[in-house]
Amino acid sequence: MEELSLFQTIIIAIVEGLTEFLPVSSTGHMIITQHLLGVPSSDFVKAFTVIIQFGAILSVVVLYWKRFFKLNKCKIFDTNIVNNNRSARWIEYGKRFLYKYDFYWKLLIAFIPAAFFGLLFSDKIDEMLESVTVVAIMLVIGGIVMLFVDKWFAKSSSNQEMTPKKAFCIGLFQCIAMIPGVSRSMATIVGGMAQKLTRKNAAEFSFFLAVPTMFAATAYKLLKLVTSENGLQILQDNIVTLIVGNVVAFIVALLAIKFFISFVTKYGFKAFGYYRIIVGGIIIIFMLLGYNLEID
Repeated sequence: MEELSLFQTIIIAIVEGLTEFLPVSSTGHMIITQHLLGVPSSDFVKAFTVIIQFGAILSVVVLYWKRFFKLNKCKIFDTNIVNNNRSARWIEYGKRFLYKYDFYWKLLIAFIPAAFFGLLFSDKIDEMLESVTVVAIMLVIGGIVMLFVDKWFAKSSSNQEMTPKKAFCIGLFQCIAMIPGVSRSMATIVGGMAQKLTRKNAAEFSFFLAVPTMFAATAYKLLKLVTSENGLQILQDNIVTLIVGNVVAFIVALLAIKFFISFVTKYGFKAFGYYRIIVGGIIIIFMLLGYNLEID
């Protein structure tokens, strides 16, 4: 039996595609959308909101195709130097390998912190995913940060090369986004700007880092669903829902990325800060007035 109607599936997928790469928290918006649509929390619904991220990350791969599939060309090293020195030869092989696959190596370094803490706090993260209160508070706090981030990191470095150290630092920032409402995009962009990257370069690296991070999260959720009781049956019953959700998220994310890069390069992050504060503030006001916005 399908747990989401076609209408609910499309709306949630549109929200995912629109917000995944904007610094407004896609998870937070999907939790809010889920509540507004009256969708009860279940193992499948929790998995669905993560699995449709796969459609969104495909949009990054399509838009930045050359960056993902173009390897650095390596010059053949001087065989006269390393021919009779096995250690030197293997060191040279290692250097050439890292240089050739430099793009993937930096992404791996940035991905490691989230992989470690994500596995360590998986159950706690799932628990927080049901809390609209946490989302609202983090939307406001993140919005305040967005208001000042352009001023804090106004000066970018003339050297925009991504180093392993910069990649790892951005990866640490990404871990903050495990709290619903923070926004993975916001955390990694702020992390990039803290490493003196320009707004455009910080945003693009945030997109690139989303691919291994969200792919791992999708695969993990899918594995948990399949290995749970009646998981395969639930997956079979809802396969059309998952396909539709990923296709819609893919198309919408393509448009959102193009808009975001153009907008943030010209205008910065203040507009997103005001938006986050308004949305989070409205939710908090409703909750203070006695409305139950928590997901059952």
